[in-house]
Amino acid sequence: STKIPFRLNQNQALLTFEDEEVAQRLIKMGKHTVKVDNKTADVTVMPFTLEMGIKFELHVTISGRTINVSGVPELSIPEDWMRDKLELNFYKSGRGGGGEEVETVSYDKQSRTALITFLRPGATNSFMGCTKYPFLVNGKCYRLSVSPDTDVRLQKFQLYCGVSKKTILLKGIQEMDDDEESIQDMIEIHFQKPSNSGGEIEKIKYVSKGVTWVCFEE
Repeated sequence: STKIPFRLNQNQALLTFEDEEVAQRLIKMGKHTVKVDNKTADVTVMPFTLEMGIKFELHVTISGRTINVSGVPELSIPEDWMRDKLELNFYKSGRGGGGEEVETVSYDKQSRTALITFLRPGATNSFMGCTKYPFLVNGKCYRLSVSPDTDVRLQKFQLYCGVSKKTILLKGIQEMDDDEESIQDMIEIHFQKPSNSGGEIEKIKYVSKGVTWVCFEE
């Protein structure tokens, strides 16, 4: 299920009823007088609408044959020599040392990066968890940054603007000395009573100070 956030501001409350007819009836009435600890508070009931947003699915595929290499040292040698040295560095006859037979090497001197593709599927498993890899060249040992090549795709883009017929937004709740939970309980009691045009409440959230985010599941 998709979770959609909603910003609930200070002195506001959200109430979700079991029956949408109750919520719609309260919205039509508009203004309500709520008794809170021997005091009365005039509140406004408004329809609940989520802001326009976008939801999508993120798909990440990790290559089993290709790795990204960065931090290739700047050396005064031709690019094809550097490609050969990278290939030799990552190629080893056995798998015990973590190396694999290399199929292709794509090297970019300007960005000091390389894309190395191995012959065997699953070869990149040898480099999982190995973020630094030794690179021996001209008698010096450098440390290359290594990471698996990934294919990131965004799918199922969809705009949403949700309207809950069972939920109402209360505004204009006055600040009181009582704690947040006590005020929330008194609001819930008021709107549960049929004599106040209310009904059974599934969920309620009241904010006395600051701002909170409430998530709705689609």
